[in-house]
Amino acid sequence: MLIETEATPNPATLKFLPGRVVMDAGTRDFATPEEAEASPLADALFGLGDVTGVFFGRDFVSVTAAPGAEWRDLKPDVLAVLMDHFTAQMPLFRTGGAGFSVPAEEEAFTDDPADADIVAQIKDLIETRVRPAVANDGGDIVYRGFDKGKVYLRMQGACAGCPSSSATLKNGIEQLLRYYVPEVTEVRAV
Repeated sequence: MLIETEATPNPATLKFLPGRVVMDAGTRDFATPEEAEASPLADALFGLGDVTGVFFGRDFVSVTAAPGAEWRDLKPDVLAVLMDHFTAQMPLFRTGGAGFSVPAEEEAFTDDPADADIVAQIKDLIETRVRPAVANDGGDIVYRGFDKGKVYLRMQGACAGCPSSSATLKNGIEQLLRYYVPEVTEVRAV
């Protein structure tokens, strides 16, 4: 089994491509060892000690190294964990564990029904233009809400904590949304 590795715009995060589907649908972000307990793979990666984030995309796994960790030392260990997991065809999630899920704090945000057409346009642009580009960089962007011209998005995977994420939001996503949806005045990360 060959696992390809790609750099991401976030120097702390590498994207690992195992050559097979990782998540059938959706994505999953693990920001703590406690969250990673839902997945044997994420749990094993956090168990390496120098991992502070794991993200599952459709056909990749992004891993974020702890501050001070060197990828030249960590990368062989990450590759070994990934190789063991995928060659043994282990399940991605523990029995009873949720695959794709939305944290409770995200379920609380509700859009104004009067903005339904605007929200539909925003979601369509994010789904068709933004998410595929961000997935290429080892991350994801999730729509969180629209309120009085402001679009709220959550960065995941390589995008979370990336030094260029604010430039991506302001110079890329915000400009795109403002161009196609004039009601959008600003994009903010949550």
